[in-house]
Amino acid sequence: MSKYKFYLITSIIFIFSFLSAEFDYVNVPPGADPTVSAEDGGNGFEKIAESLGYETQYFSGDDVKFFGDENAAKGGTLHDYASRFPATMRLFGKEANYLENYWIEILCYETLLELHPLTYEPTVPRLASHWKISDDKQKFWFRINPDARWTDGRRVTADDVVATWFLRMDETILDPSQQVSFGKFEEPIAESMYIVSVEAKNAEWRNFQIFAAGMSILPAYYVDQVDGSEYLEKYQFSMMPNSGPYILKNEDIVNQESYKLTRRDNFWAKDHIQNRYRFNFDAISWFVIKDNASLPFEKFKKGEFDYFEVSRSARWVEDCVPEKMESIKKGWMKKHRIFSNKPSGTSGYGFNMRKFPFNDINIRHAFGFLYDREEMNEKMYYNEYEMMHSWFSGTLYENFDNPKYLFNADSALYYLKLAGFEKKNEDGILINNEGTPLSFNINIQKTHAYMVTPVQNKLKQFGMDMQIVNMDGTTQWKNLQERNFTINMHAFTGGVHPSIEHSFRSDLADMNDNNNFYGFKNDRVDKLIKDYNFEFDLEKRIKIGKEIDYIASKTHHLSFGIKRLYRRFLYWDNFGYPEYMVDRFVGNRESIFFLWWFDPEKEAQLEKAMVNDTSLPIGDVDIKFWPNWMKNNN
Repeated sequence: MSKYKFYLITSIIFIFSFLSAEFDYVNVPPGADPTVSAEDGGNGFEKIAESLGYETQYFSGDDVKFFGDENAAKGGTLHDYASRFPATMRLFGKEANYLENYWIEILCYETLLELHPLTYEPTVPRLASHWKISDDKQKFWFRINPDARWTDGRRVTADDVVATWFLRMDETILDPSQQVSFGKFEEPIAESMYIVSVEAKNAEWRNFQIFAAGMSILPAYYVDQVDGSEYLEKYQFSMMPNSGPYILKNEDIVNQESYKLTRRDNFWAKDHIQNRYRFNFDAISWFVIKDNASLPFEKFKKGEFDYFEVSRSARWVEDCVPEKMESIKKGWMKKHRIFSNKPSGTSGYGFNMRKFPFNDINIRHAFGFLYDREEMNEKMYYNEYEMMHSWFSGTLYENFDNPKYLFNADSALYYLKLAGFEKKNEDGILINNEGTPLSFNINIQKTHAYMVTPVQNKLKQFGMDMQIVNMDGTTQWKNLQERNFTINMHAFTGGVHPSIEHSFRSDLADMNDNNNFYGFKNDRVDKLIKDYNFEFDLEKRIKIGKEIDYIASKTHHLSFGIKRLYRRFLYWDNFGYPEYMVDRFVGNRESIFFLWWFDPEKEAQLEKAMVNDTSLPIGDVDIKFWPNWMKNNN
């Protein structure tokens, strides 16, 4: 019997004996299991890795700079807020497609590799210390770092990767996006305790990134005890052991009110150079405030929250000014527009093409020509925005030849007539020949009414009746996932290289719980998606992406909104941060979670200034490190 088979048998026996004592800490000696050979990833592997064809990433110079600041201090609780309470705290599975779940995932769990902050390539070791790619780019090997440990002290092993893949592929988790991503691979193989390999079914350019940096790993000794449906129920609001820098404790979840992540003192990789100056807050807490647009801002001004992302232009221009806020005037609170290279994302009004009235493309066109974004930008948003005309706005894949839907009453009336809506009833609502009124509902959180009401009023002038239904954000999202909506105010974050298939594959259109909310189906796009996935040449792939963008935009299942090229932030001046303030390609809040810290010297200066009613330095409003970096490095 081989040493590895012996390990498997003894591990299985131990797992079953462990079930009655979940989460008890297991004292495993540091380093690699001495029974595993160097060739199988054990002690001595680093010396022979290159000869075996493996590579790794060593950090120095500028690389280190973009993994945090050496002056970072550990400590304190970062106080944040959320406008909804997640329907689950799971990483994946039914109803897990929340931004809040993503924050929990990136702070508590780890992938095999991480995307490099400068190149956005999967070259940063996390659970895997080394990796190898076959010449045909279809098979990958990963060596799990023997130092990697779960929160209960157990080793992270190749079996954990295999078990995680199987759970994600289980259709009873009711999350078809998982099968879209990880169904690209054959069953992974645990070649030893530390070596795991996987073969892709086809040579696709994104495969390595998907498997290496897109699959957060769970522990096999818990995963193997549940099937998909049991996983959904058992881990709805509780966690399996995790390996990342933070942990979500059951006692720190107050249903519908708050939740908190706590930094782990025993995070196995805390001293790695890519982690040393990151993950600085002792805890990150979210207080949930529903359906109240003013309360979070008022609480922030009182110091109950540490920072505030200003989404409303009127608040930014009218309220967040020295004349009205003494804290800004005296420099106690900083005000910044932060520019980066992160695409703005896609926003606007999305139509359920499965239902009346937006199953008629003419109605979708009419809506587009009556959505007066330019007037709203001028009168409501102080011209802080630009018009969006693409699903891939701000990326290499944006097609500037896409049809432009700007306000045009004549065009709207033309398409309404094509749809059979020319006459109005006594209430001024358009009706067709059967007498059916052009009336529909939109579900929104109450805090978004200021954005939707002007659109509602403009549509009403032309006989389109859009009724606003106020709804809790969690319920609204649930209805969207279950396709129980007619029109939705859409806002998604952007990616450097869009994951197109998740939003546009026809076979997802009639499934719940995936991003093809609007029922988009197109044979040509299905073909182009395959071409896009298989094309390693970037220039050719961009051309394919632009054609997809054009077809989707012409179908007009989303009436595009407006975009900003920066994020507007306020924060109390007790933070330290790297000179670039935020990562190049990720969101500002994620950058705060990863890179910022409470600076003891600044905390003391702020307290003294507030007690003595004195001023602190103001500084520039616009932070343009990344645009300037781009100019200097091109």
